[in-house]
Amino acid sequence: MINKILKFRYIFKLFVFVPLIFYFGKRSYIAFDEGFYALQARWILEKGNWTIPLWWDEYVLDRTIGLQFLIAKSQDLFGRNIFSVYLPTTVASILMLFTTYKLHEEFFNKKYAIISPIILATTYLWFDYSHLATQDIIYSCLVTIGVLALVKIKSKNNKLYILLFGIWIGLAFMMKTFLVFVPLFSLIPYIFSKKNFLFIKFFWLGLLIGFIPFLFWTFSINPYLDKNIIFYLVEKFNTLSSKNNFTNPYYYYFWNVPLTYLPWSIFAIIGTTYNISQGKENKYILGFFPLILVATLSIFSTKTPYYTLQISSIISLNTYVGIKYLINSYKYSRFFIFITSKIVPLLLFSLTFTYYFFFKDSINFNTKENIFIVLGLLSFGLSWSLIKHNNSFKEILIALIIGPYLFTSFILQSGLFTDRSRELREKMEYVSSLDLVKNQPIMVDKKGMNNSRSESKIIRISLSTPKLGEGLESISELKKSELAWTTDLKTINNNINSYEVIYENDVLNPWKLILKK
Repeated sequence: MINKILKFRYIFKLFVFVPLIFYFGKRSYIAFDEGFYALQARWILEKGNWTIPLWWDEYVLDRTIGLQFLIAKSQDLFGRNIFSVYLPTTVASILMLFTTYKLHEEFFNKKYAIISPIILATTYLWFDYSHLATQDIIYSCLVTIGVLALVKIKSKNNKLYILLFGIWIGLAFMMKTFLVFVPLFSLIPYIFSKKNFLFIKFFWLGLLIGFIPFLFWTFSINPYLDKNIIFYLVEKFNTLSSKNNFTNPYYYYFWNVPLTYLPWSIFAIIGTTYNISQGKENKYILGFFPLILVATLSIFSTKTPYYTLQISSIISLNTYVGIKYLINSYKYSRFFIFITSKIVPLLLFSLTFTYYFFFKDSINFNTKENIFIVLGLLSFGLSWSLIKHNNSFKEILIALIIGPYLFTSFILQSGLFTDRSRELREKMEYVSSLDLVKNQPIMVDKKGMNNSRSESKIIRISLSTPKLGEGLESISELKKSELAWTTDLKTINNNINSYEVIYENDVLNPWKLILKK
């Protein structure tokens, strides 16, 4: 009987994450980067080209085909639907939560091990990207598995973990290429303390196994190119290393990390500081690793929020340490409880009131979205307002976790992080229902993709187009009775007897669906 109860407890732990991982409504894409990858995966299936990443009829050689391959294979196995597009990210998210759970056990103990993955799942940046069809969560999951494997290596006899530490490197390279060297460099202090495992054949065997997908892809794509694919990847790296649209000042992560890791940022900073101050071995992974990684990323010209996702599990572990330290601190516990139980709820209730009565009508959210936002904010504030100084550590910890948990669950089910192009999706559902559109391919006038706004629109439009045709240099290439998406209003007006506008709408603007008469 006891064993059955224990088994049920583990199943319950899994169900805790269901409202945070799975969305039960309609989805829609954003254009960059998930729409870009989803469209490339669509061309893999439609053109049967599993080797070369395509952008219409052109090769895209500045990245690997890792994510696009996974999305296409997922759709090939589980059906051509939007759920299958997100499945690789969803699986990686679940695996990363589990790995965080195991890291908590390894650094601390089994007690409260569920807390660190819940913290991770309710962290803004991780929560955001765990519902995007990009390679960032998959890559970060691989880094986290590598960290767990490294921590598990206690001696030369831990062959499985030595093998695993080798494998993750090659797989991560297939996802994000040269970015893999950042976590490797950041782990050097800890690797150096265990350097003997580097001379064991299992590490090198794992390294070879991990690089098999990349090597196989390299040999497959090279016959189509005038030079090895690695040179194209280096060119992309050089572009990112020099000044570009994503170049930010060296202090970018000093404000970006605290902002994107809300609501746990302050606790994470305190926990990291505490771990570094301790003389234990934990400081190498929990302290030095994230700090060296952020410092390394700060030197790099291109700086984006998702680059730090690879340390999000470590930040969650440090958050737990920071919370534990503050609750048990004789010096800071009263101040901590006053802030969390009085000031934060007051801010949240004020924010809810201000939003509902002053900004709700000016923001284009529907009734469902507004209800879930208000419920989420109120639940967060109410949960933290129940914290009392005489509560036990467990009671305070549960109240702290429940607030962000409920808020994040409500926000996910509202669709704000999953149905991100709701209006465009609704318009395209109507377009797709037109008899003229159902069984006929729709071409795309590539001339219209001349700025980021129009390109963003056509990516999302193309993904919602039932039968996507080829890209055209101009609509003059259209044959009689063929359809196309175009922005070329001038040509249409000058040839009014040759073209008919089938559908146009402000949401789809500047793109219009036309028919060649």
